[in-house]
Amino acid sequence: MIRSLIDLYVLLLIVDTILSYLPQFRHQEWRRKIGMAADFTCKPVRKLLPPDLPIDPSPIVVILLLNLLKVLW
Repeated sequence: MIRSLIDLYVLLLIVDTILSYLPQFRHQEWRRKIGMAADFTCKPVRKLLPPDLPIDPSPIVVILLLNLLKVLW
């Protein structure tokens, strides 16, 4: 059950990352909800990373941490 939820959240993070490159969906309500759900874990990681990076590696870090949690569970 927990592993399925982790897999679902990883999928949500991947969808949010892909949608961030598509500006036509930026103002859609469903896109904002996906972004809010993804920012729940990405925002604390962004605070720890340097702000001048050319890309946002926080989803990658969160996905790696979630997969580590899934292996250890």
